[in-house]
Amino acid sequence: MAVITQYVVQHKGVEKLVTTDKKEADKYDKMLEVADNLSAYLAAKGVELTESVSEELGILLSKNKDSVMKIMKGAEADSILEVESADVVELSAAKK
Repeated sequence: MAVITQYVVQHKGVEKLVTTDKKEADKYDKMLEVADNLSAYLAAKGVELTESVSEELGILLSKNKDSVMKIMKGAEADSILEVESADVVELSAAKK
């Protein structure tokens, strides 16, 4: 019988990720923490969003922090999206 260590990431009482990779679990937990902080920041600045939209926006920004930072530094959204689209195509082609 094998013993398997699993890491469970919970967010607001909901199981979000189960993995055997501690590094992956820590990274995902950090992303959720950043998303919560972004949502709190937006709310504190007076941006009125429903809780679900606020959470979704926070997660989207957190997951795409590298692209968001490039845009903040002056990159155009079209160029970032073009690279991201190319990455998706390459991944799809690689699976075939």
